[in-house]
Amino acid sequence: MPELYFEDFTVGRVFTSPVYELTADAIKEYAREFDWLPFHTDEAAAEASLLGGLCASGWHASSLVMRLIAESYINRAAGMGSFGLDECRWIKPLRPGPYQLRSEVLEARVSAKRPEMGITKMLWQLHDPAGVIFVEMRGANLFKTRASESAHVR
Repeated sequence: MPELYFEDFTVGRVFTSPVYELTADAIKEYAREFDWLPFHTDEAAAEASLLGGLCASGWHASSLVMRLIAESYINRAAGMGSFGLDECRWIKPLRPGPYQLRSEVLEARVSAKRPEMGITKMLWQLHDPAGVIFVEMRGANLFKTRASESAHVR
């Protein structure tokens, strides 16, 4: 049974992920399959590039955000999906090192058409230990309401 329902996603609530250690090998492995640009796959070529060193693909960074969303709260929640992203910004090159995700509830409302569903607008920020933000995303999460879950159980 889920631990978190829509009612737990109050405006201003913040969820913090575990720290994730991004490695050079992980960057290159992801890039070899999905984004084979030289500054993602080859350290020497990356040093000579405009980016000045190996960095993760923006798509890899976005995938990492999703993983940390799951580890922060989604895996414990009565999730019902998402409408998707409103914004995705790759602010700084994501290099090997430790990262953490901060997830903040910006808006929360019950759906007018589907009262068993709560709609949240979220801000996700991937940052390093110093608090420097590398990725910022905004989007929606959908969660069952407790009332609908208890009505369903009866």
